[in-house]
Amino acid sequence: MPTWTNWARTQVAAPQRLDRPASEDELVALVRAAAAVGQRVKVVGSGHSFTDIAVTDGRLVRLDAYDRVLRTDPARGTVTVQAGIPLWRLNEELDARGLALPNLGDVAYQTVAGAIATGTHGTGSRLGGLATFVTALRLVTGDGSTIDCSADEEGEVFHAARVGLGALGAVSTVTLQCVPAFRLHAVERPERLDRVLADLDADVDGNDHVELYWVPHTRWALTKRNNRTDAPPSPRSAWREWRDDVLYQNLLFGAACRAGRIRPSWIPSLVRRVPSTRTDLVDASHRVFTSPRLVRFVEMEYAIPRAAAAEALRRVVDLVETTGLLLSFPVEVRFTAADDIPLSMAHGRDTCFIAVHVDRGTPYQQYFEGVEQIMDGYGGRPHWGKVHFQTAATLAPRYPEWEAFQAVRRRLDPAGVFANRHLDRVLGPVDQRG
Repeated sequence: MPTWTNWARTQVAAPQRLDRPASEDELVALVRAAAAVGQRVKVVGSGHSFTDIAVTDGRLVRLDAYDRVLRTDPARGTVTVQAGIPLWRLNEELDARGLALPNLGDVAYQTVAGAIATGTHGTGSRLGGLATFVTALRLVTGDGSTIDCSADEEGEVFHAARVGLGALGAVSTVTLQCVPAFRLHAVERPERLDRVLADLDADVDGNDHVELYWVPHTRWALTKRNNRTDAPPSPRSAWREWRDDVLYQNLLFGAACRAGRIRPSWIPSLVRRVPSTRTDLVDASHRVFTSPRLVRFVEMEYAIPRAAAAEALRRVVDLVETTGLLLSFPVEVRFTAADDIPLSMAHGRDTCFIAVHVDRGTPYQQYFEGVEQIMDGYGGRPHWGKVHFQTAATLAPRYPEWEAFQAVRRRLDPAGVFANRHLDRVLGPVDQRG
């Protein structure tokens, strides 16, 4: 029997069958075959979700052979791709065509379909997450039918499917709105946390992309500000890029995490000794947005109203300091604009995302439950691909268009072919009403 493990090595599946379709016809055929015998199907991308969202005991579908750029439309600035293309390769393909995505998260291993399904986002108060750049989708539904959707065709399906959690069908192709390729001026430096929080609103509004990382057991934050520029490229040397992104952020940091697991009392001292760098460079946008992630971790992330950002982060700091938690990983803070996607974490409100991490193998229950309790007070919405303890009953009131999504789910997958235990928990079983 085949097995599958996610990137963090925290979830394992033992499906009855592992499929790797190379064409839409093969994808359609396997869904129809599964539906005919009452077998469940889950499509998995790179496995970068920390939950069991892709785990199944039925048929597990990997799209690593279904990963091509199908066409570009220079006049409209759009690109249509197969669902399994990873973001890192899409970025290279777009750059070769003089195009780019307007915004990206910092992980480029994800597939396009997996990233949009879980609401993956970057940071930038005037921009939404990756799903807001989607202009059309082609889905394989629960009976093996295909459906094309966009704002002008099957609008209700398109409205819901941009962040679909894999619950509405298997995404076959995605069309994305791009922009002309652009460069970013990146400035990264450590700053006092109190100063950063005091000036937070002006900072977020005054820069294209702002994120910060509070370093536990210190009063420091690592800040990143990226702004669009016409200045000529001035990238880091290959040596400095390796030193900053691989040696400091991964190898030395990973060694500190491992040492902290052996002797937790060492963690505060170890965290203070991991080098932090000052960076000032100009480079292609996708090279600035993304960075390697070699240290495996477990993550929780919550979306809250942007106005609550500073207060909520201060409460997380207090939680860590008053409970005596010993943490190696920084707490990450990012921002996006509101959008209208029913299950987007930023639906209807300008949003701050606060993410907490632990080294894989480190107990996280107390920490994550404490953070979740804080975020609940702000109507927090958990990232769909990251650890949380919510259920459909607690999530439904936080999404004004919850029922609109459920109606589309009932239409496209009434038999629950694409369901699993995770979706039954966070969305509820497919409701046969209507």
